[in-house]
Amino acid sequence: MVEHRDAALIYRRKYAIQGIVQGVGFRPFVYRLALEQDVTGWVRNTPAGVEIECQGSSARLDAFEAALLTDLPPLAVITAYARTDIPVNDDHSFTILPSGTGMADIQIAPDTALCSDCLRELFDPNNRRYRYPFTTCTNCGPRYSIITGIPYDRPKTTMAAFPLCPDCQHEYRNPLDRRFHAQPIACHACGPQVRLIACSGEHIANRDEAIRQAVEQLKNGAILAVKGISGYHLAVDASNQDAVRRLRERKKRDEKPFAVMVPSVEAARTLTLMSKMEERLLCSPEAPIIIVRKRPDTGLAPLVAPNNGWLGLMLPYAPLHHLLIRGNFPALVMTSGNISDEPVAFEDHEALQRLAGIADFFLLHNRPIHIRSDDSVMRVFQERPLFYRRARGYAPRAVTLPFTVPPLLAAGAELKSAVCLADGNRAVLSQHIGDLQNQSTFDSFSHTITHLSSILAIKPELVACDLHPDYLSSRFAENSGLPLVHVQHHHAHLASCMAENGLDDDVIGIIFDGTGYGTDSTVWGGEFLVGGYHSYRRAGHFRPVHLPGGDMAVREPWRMAIAYLYQALGEAAFTIDHPVTRILPEQDRALFAQMLRRGINSPLASSCGRLFDAVAALLNLRHSVSYDGQGAIELEAVAETAEKDMARSYCYDVVFHQEAPVQLDFSPMVIGILADIDDGIKIPAIAYRFHNTVVSAATEMCLHISASTGLDRVILSGGVFQNRLLSEMVYTSLNQKGLKVFTHRLVPPNDGGIALGQIAIAGRRIS
Repeated sequence: MVEHRDAALIYRRKYAIQGIVQGVGFRPFVYRLALEQDVTGWVRNTPAGVEIECQGSSARLDAFEAALLTDLPPLAVITAYARTDIPVNDDHSFTILPSGTGMADIQIAPDTALCSDCLRELFDPNNRRYRYPFTTCTNCGPRYSIITGIPYDRPKTTMAAFPLCPDCQHEYRNPLDRRFHAQPIACHACGPQVRLIACSGEHIANRDEAIRQAVEQLKNGAILAVKGISGYHLAVDASNQDAVRRLRERKKRDEKPFAVMVPSVEAARTLTLMSKMEERLLCSPEAPIIIVRKRPDTGLAPLVAPNNGWLGLMLPYAPLHHLLIRGNFPALVMTSGNISDEPVAFEDHEALQRLAGIADFFLLHNRPIHIRSDDSVMRVFQERPLFYRRARGYAPRAVTLPFTVPPLLAAGAELKSAVCLADGNRAVLSQHIGDLQNQSTFDSFSHTITHLSSILAIKPELVACDLHPDYLSSRFAENSGLPLVHVQHHHAHLASCMAENGLDDDVIGIIFDGTGYGTDSTVWGGEFLVGGYHSYRRAGHFRPVHLPGGDMAVREPWRMAIAYLYQALGEAAFTIDHPVTRILPEQDRALFAQMLRRGINSPLASSCGRLFDAVAALLNLRHSVSYDGQGAIELEAVAETAEKDMARSYCYDVVFHQEAPVQLDFSPMVIGILADIDDGIKIPAIAYRFHNTVVSAATEMCLHISASTGLDRVILSGGVFQNRLLSEMVYTSLNQKGLKVFTHRLVPPNDGGIALGQIAIAGRRIS
């Protein structure tokens, strides 16, 4: 208690605070603030956030309020607050009351990295938590992954099974201690413990000895499954080529780069060429994976990130990570604990079953994970973060909508799935779930919806989903029993970028991605839209081309190269002596030509992603892919090595149709690329000219639309805008022409942001 020291009490104020204000040290912060300003009253958690009543002189209350809003604990975020004057009473102290009741409007803190205070204690031999792999406080550690219900108190977390020892109990109850009401706190005496077992199930060691032996196994080249804060990782020594190769073989991940964990930012600097913003993001409490440019000689195994000039880098964010890597390894591969295309494992029995064919050893612990979450992945664009995957550290932070909506659910897309729940002006996007192409991912999708709905106390009145009838997310929405709103895929991309930027009214949208179901039953993906939340029209698009073999054309870019050659040259395409045509046996060429001529098993697509695939194959960079976007990624990497003083671009046609969208026809570009190949032009130069051509065409299309509509705001969305080079070039070109350009910052431009757009469109329609 804070004893009252000023008898001249004048005013009493009541505050209702909303935001991330539970489980982040907010109440002890208020308590200490009351002590400093000599005010009386109380603070308590409620389902809606935090309530405060305080009493004192006008000057002291003003100082209290100013500090309340500006000097927040590291993990706290205030999204709304209301203040009312109320009658004074006879308080003589300031107290922290038990949680109250009321309307639920809670915002849950994400899982965050170990803070500097806890890290210092972790390696202090004189501290009672020395080398304790679950040390945490109100400023760090697990939150979202361990919450089972609201309000956020220890009994409603997975720490409920670990009663506090007297020492921890004292910290937990002391408002002046940084562990006051830190729900996950524990120590060697009362908390979770680790154990090491072999893939056979044989028990190896417990507690600190388990960690020490796990380190030795990693040094010997073993693959270690590590249970972290919100899921399992698969770890190997990143300098051991044989270990990395075995991990690739067992995980069935042929070429997609692995993420790497390094012990410190100093170690990160020896491997990469980081900007100040990249360092800042790397060291942030969210601890994401940052995609940064590799130094030429890193000392890492080449198979960590083959054929790639970039590296996905992260720092240790759990105490267990620090204990494994510090002083033991310059870097560890730390990749998701799953087989490719499956969700990350998070339950022990599931991990032991699913990862048994991959890991040699398992470093487990007995703190349950309630909700799984992968690592977040981002890169820097225009000196700001651009998400590739939004998950641990950021979910479930809310995005503020520019208008209010009733309780809604959005089911998202099929690939890079994430769902969204909204009520009022707050939209909560879930963590990345994965591709809904198997039962385990769909189960995770369903569980995430149930869990988020429960802890956010949002009971949806309507569900929005993609227009595609075969998406599992759409089928879930249709079977939910709720009123349904179907949203076209690229319209959702448009609305997603608008919503996070707080835009309203009509804009021009450049939506470049791989595939999305169009209203004409063709595949869209190179789109120029005009509209807003309420409606849109397709003002322009890439000229459609056939996808020979349907989905096979996505996995085998040589098919797209032949399709573009056929569109540009007709039957003569099969007479060209080129690596992509040589793939087809001569006896199959007539059949392939017939497929394209008649559209047999060859749907039409205006996809920008497939154009990138085609050019990657034409340049003999990538004829088949082992992961999404591989051809485009390698094409970008080659283009970045070109001399940038070449402003040349290839020819293309702008085709106008009466009462139909304008089309961009890249057939002349394909012919130009063939000519450059024949003339011996270097591949990097051709790759750069291709990027420049797409930029020129997009800019010309936007200027045409702007002139005809009077609109000058352009948004960039879709998975192709993960391409750093293209994004920078398009952004710069449009800005130079006087257009205002908006990009994604809070959610991914890929399908991971679709659910936010669905929420915005559905909310605006029904309101």
